[in-house]
Amino acid sequence: MAADAGSMWKGLRTLFGGAQPELPPANGELTVAEMLEHGWIDLFYQPKIELRTQRLVGAEGLVRAIHPTRGVLGPGAFLPRASETDLLALTERVIITALRDWEICAGHGISLRLSVNVPVTALVKLPIATILREERPRAENWPGLIMEVVEDEIIGDLALAQDVAAQLRACNCTLAVDDFGAGYSSLARLRQLPFSELKIDRSYVTNCHIDRVSAGLCETIVELGQRFGLKTVAEGVETTHECHKLQAIGCDIGQGYLFARPMPKLKLIGIMRRRLMGDGAVSSKAKPRRSGFFARA
Repeated sequence: MAADAGSMWKGLRTLFGGAQPELPPANGELTVAEMLEHGWIDLFYQPKIELRTQRLVGAEGLVRAIHPTRGVLGPGAFLPRASETDLLALTERVIITALRDWEICAGHGISLRLSVNVPVTALVKLPIATILREERPRAENWPGLIMEVVEDEIIGDLALAQDVAAQLRACNCTLAVDDFGAGYSSLARLRQLPFSELKIDRSYVTNCHIDRVSAGLCETIVELGQRFGLKTVAEGVETTHECHKLQAIGCDIGQGYLFARPMPKLKLIGIMRRRLMGDGAVSSKAKPRRSGFFARA
């Protein structure tokens, strides 16, 4: 889950657990139900960069509302007062949107593995496998969809994680542990995690080049990922110093403002098409610049 407001489920965990009732919308306040009804929900994508090669290898979809008069709105504008029913409907819309967006990208000759954030409650209450079977792209080169779940939400029920992961694998999809390191999972539990990625919590990434504790934690997570055959993704990368440190310790993928801010899919497609024409390859091979991976693309 990226570190901006698109990390839509953090802060709403108590709502999903039933400990906090939804609040009635204030006068003039937008609701999730209204956004869904009018078709205003969309995904902005933040690129994921392979640190070793500096290639664009994927993107995370972050929820936005495109309002006809208010413009682009982050989830803070409509999520806090949402009901569980609305949030489940939003999750389904997000998954289907990501699947459709991959097809749009593929139509432009661009195949990236996309990821979205999914609350654990949605894995239980939504027919995720059925949605994927019915809505997934039929193209042979579809790389699948990654669903990110927060560590401390999933770690308590490994039986659920194993069951969901098996259903997802049948649909060519996988789970990723988001904000890894914040939940203090035991090594015994880590051995049982049925995931494809560990996303290093941004609090460890920030200043990892000068903070010995943060650097040590990042190294430990990367080593765990390597031992368990999992990709490691550093989220919240904002400086070249952090990027170089993460690359040096063997982190696989970086995501953050150093490379690019979340952007509409058409902007991402436009950038990739220009790079395709310039580089003759689907994956971007340009080196990141101080002002951003896509700053002058």
